[in-house]
Amino acid sequence: MYVILVYDCGEKRVGKMLKLCRKYLNWIQNSVFEGEISEVKLKELSLKAQEIMDLEEDSLITFSGRTEKWLDKQIIGKEKSSIDNFL
Repeated sequence: MYVILVYDCGEKRVGKMLKLCRKYLNWIQNSVFEGEISEVKLKELSLKAQEIMDLEEDSLITFSGRTEKWLDKQIIGKEKSSIDNFL
């Protein structure tokens, strides 16, 4: 499945969340990730994120679809991390 993931968390936890999410998805902007991921890996990512998060203050939101083909994406300005360069 294709996923867009966004998170908002406190300063003390933001580095750990960034490092975790980069293991599973492509970092495209501050606190925003995208990419193909299996349901099992997404569940694993969610569980590990919950261990880092303060559930009273932080949030993690995922938008998912079957494939990237069903998503229209337009970038205005500088693209932080292009995923077109992978072989």
